[in-house]
Order: sequence, then structure tokens, then C-alpha cells
Amino acid sequence: MPAELVPPSLSDTPNSPDRSAESFNFTVQSRQNRARAGLLNTPHGQLLTPLFAPVGTQATVKAVTPAQLEELGASLILANTYHLYLRPGDELVAEMGGLHAFMNWKLPILTDSGGFQVFSLADSRKVDDDGVTFKSHIDGSLHRLTPEKAIAIEENLGADIIMAFDECAPPSDRDYNERALQRTHAWAERCYRARTRSDQALFGIVQGGVFPDLRRASAEFISGLGFEGHAIGGLSVGESKAEMHAMLEVVDAILPEDKPRYLMGVGTPADLVNGVLRGVDIFDCVLPTRLARHNAAMTRTGRLNLMNAAYARDPAPIDDRCACYTCRRFSRAYLRHLIAAREMLAATLLSIHNLFTLVNLAQEIRQAILDGVFNQFAADFLAELENQEQGRAAAPLLEVG
Repeated sequence: MPAELVPPSLSDTPNSPDRSAESFNFTVQSRQNRARAGLLNTPHGQLLTPLFAPVGTQATVKAVTPAQLEELGASLILANTYHLYLRPGDELVAEMGGLHAFMNWKLPILTDSGGFQVFSLADSRKVDDDGVTFKSHIDGSLHRLTPEKAIAIEENLGADIIMAFDECAPPSDRDYNERALQRTHAWAERCYRARTRSDQALFGIVQGGVFPDLRRASAEFISGLGFEGHAIGGLSVGESKAEMHAMLEVVDAILPEDKPRYLMGVGTPADLVNGVLRGVDIFDCVLPTRLARHNAAMTRTGRLNLMNAAYARDPAPIDDRCACYTCRRFSRAYLRHLIAAREMLAATLLSIHNLFTLVNLAQEIRQAILDGVFNQFAADFLAELENQEQGRAAAPLLEVG
């Protein structure tokens, strides 16, 4: 990466103030090769990593109550800065006591910076070196988001873990990624300087598309700024799985061992296993609840389309190896009935199952690392997945995730 594209590091700035967060630390308890089992302390409780965080875009995980999330084992949830800024407004959330009080969630919360959502508005936003001007998807009103504004919004929301404002570029566009990386690095510095709360952990975001040299430069720069953790952005946005894995390996070799790594927006069972193999600690994704709203049940080896007529008289649970509330109590036949009758309960029961599948898998991965058997766990898991994919033609009802 050309040197002129990399702004100077905060670590090179004389008398740089200490903005590290209080009540926040990360300890690696055990590792197997690059896989790590860790403890992440936050003001709202300890997180055991690796973990999967359900996405609560608008201060709610769709179709699931906070009590149900706790019952299925969720320890961290994600809320969306862009959406909450537009509605109901971050100042209102602050007035109501912050996100924890507003949504009655007592455990840790993570908020993104809104960058991905803003940059997905390709036809209604204008980017410059200072920030982004965009139109609301709700009413078309005009808004301006800068690094300082993003941090102010996230401080009003009050999550335990917040993200720096970044620019997410199309993964295979070299020119765009070079320009976006320059902004992302400069904005990361501005976010670091703008923070005023010491009870929130700020993560910097590594970008660079599918280009190893850009990813390497970004990981080196972002990890030098003093953030409490590091997020890996701009993946699972159209690139191949092989490209994603290669980029994870690039940044894994550079990011500090004593800071948590968060892979943004990635969440199939195979993604969790492959991510942990490459040093990832935290995952999130809208996929499990989105699939549930489209009549699909997630399993470790694929998806079931429960609208299929073959399930109308099927007494089996979604997955006889699953211990979730849905699988312990309800049959595929009942779930298909709820879907056909357009009952709201269908989305709830399928969301509970899909979320449990990922939350529980992350917990099993963690235990396998602690027990020193994760390498075999991962090999067996990926081999079973490959076998299922090879036999898919003979079992067309199971669709690969």
C-alpha cells in the first residue's frame, strides 16, 4: 500500500491522551493453534469467547423476547446505530437511561457505527473526507454522519462495546478500497480522539477488501491506535469463502493477541468454525432470524424449508441433536402448520432454534478449545458438512447454508 495512503499513527503523536476504557479487559485462557478461548470483562458482565451475538437492529432481536434470549444462552447482543439514530433517536434513548434500560437487557450490548448501513445506501449518499451525507430510508430526510457524530450517537446509546466509523468498500475494487482505507484510518483516529466515556470499549475496524497488502496495512495501522479490541469488516459482502478465509489469516498474524477480534456480520455454522480456526472471538449476523421469517430452520449442515409438503406429517423435531426449546417441544409438522396458517409463533419458534444453533455451537467450540480437542472437533464438523453437501442431490429438501 502506498505510504501516502496511511495517516500517521496515534502512537506516534506526542502526549496522546489515554482514552482506554475502564472495567474492560480480555484474557486468553486457552488456545489450540490459532483458536482462542477467552474471558472478556465488560461493565454489564463477563463474556466467554468464542461467542455468537444475535442482532437486535432496532433495540429488539426480531420475534424473540429478552427472556427467551437469555434462556437460549445469548450473552451479547448487537444494536444498530444507524437505525436507532433515525428512530427513535439516540437522544431519546439516552433520556430513557440508555439501551440497557430502554430494551430491558441487562447483559452486554455492542453497537456498530452505522458505517455499513450508510454505505449500503449507494444511490442516496455522498462521501467526502470529513464524513457522509445521506438520505433516511424512512422519510428521505437529509442527514450528516462524521466520525465525531457516530461516537456521540454511540455514547448516547450507551452500549458496552462500540465501533469506530469506517467506510466499507466493494471487496474486489482495488481503487475504491485504497481510497476507503485512507478514510477509514483517518476516521479511526478521529473516533479515538472523540470518545468521552471511559465505560465503553471502542473497537477499530480493519478494512481492505480481498487485497492482502491492504488488509495487512490496515491491521498494522488499526492495531497501533490503542483500541480495546479490533473488528474485521468488509467480509461476507460478495467475496468467496476462500477469499474471506485468506483475509482472516492475514489479519490474524498481525492483530494483538491480548485484544478480542470481532468478525462483523458473519454467521453460518461453518463460518463460526472456520473463523475460530483463524483467530476470531466474536461473531454476529442477522441470518438466523432472517431465515426464521422466511420459513427456514438452520442446522449445522444446512437448512430445512419447513413449507415443504414432506414435513406436513413429520413428527420429528427440526434437529434431534438440538436441545433448544423449540426442538424439545414441537414437531416439524406443527411448525409447518404455523407457517401455513401465518401464525406469528412460527417466527418466534424458528428464531429460537436458529439462534440457539449458533449460540450453542460457539459454546461447544469454546469447550473444545478448553479441552484441547478443537482441532479434531473442527475436522469432524467440516467433514460432516462436506459429506452432507455431497449427498445433497439425493436429499433435495436440505438446502446448504
